Amino acid sequence: MRRFAAVLLLASSLAGCTNVTATKPNELTVLAASSLTGVFTELQSQFEATHPGVKVKLVLDSSATLSQMVEQGAPGDVLATADQRTMDHTRIAGGIVGQADQFATNTMVLIVPANNPANIKSLGGLSAKTDFVVCVPTAPCGAAAAALLTTNHVSAQPASEETDVKAVLNKVVTGEADAGLVFTTDALSAGDKVRQIAIPGASQAPNTYWIAQTKQAEVSSLAQDWIDLVLGPNGQAVLARAGFATQ
Repeated sequence: MRRFAAVLLLASSLAGCTNVTATKPNELTVLAASSLTGVFTELQSQFEATHPGVKVKLVLDSSATLSQMVEQGAPGDVLATADQRTMDHTRIAGGIVGQADQFATNTMVLIVPANNPANIKSLGGLSAKTDFVVCVPTAPCGAAAAALLTTNHVSAQPASEETDVKAVLNKVVTGEADAGLVFTTDALSAGDKVRQIAIPGASQAPNTYWIAQTKQAEVSSLAQDWIDLVLGPNGQAVLARAGFATQ
């Protein structure tokens, strides 16, 4: 009798655990470069609408920071970077599984506040007298900015190096900087708060965006569904509207 009661108690306990698990919504964690903020926020709503009970958590930061997080085993199912170099580094370190797919490109531009107080007209107009900002060299936006400054023979040093492209944009929008180097999509997102100035050679060397499943993806099918959304017609349309060049 005692044995029968113990079996009933165990079965009841297991049933309770099963119910808790079944009612807990699945969560998909997407680690994405900060320049993808607007696009991935829109796709987040689309994904959740087609996957009832699934919640998408976006972690937005510089590609280098996200890559380091993946390599250290931080929670995350999908990684999207703003350059191939960072994705390749993550793959070599064993941070992703399967292949990485390119899904968009983005071009660097110079931005100034709407009233352009420093009267900057070109990248060559940056000098020691102007406070311009860029991303840190480890971030894709920083590496691209450094290459373009060198190619265009600009010897002036930036007033600061920001963690990611959103921080650069904010410095210019708030008037804390005379100019900044950002992606075209970030300049577009600021609307009439900034002016765009084309950078010679930038269109010939755009940044490429890559996406892959991480090694710690808990539900591989959900991670692949997100990747398919980004690569598919809906995702590509959202990217194009934001100013990205698509596949």
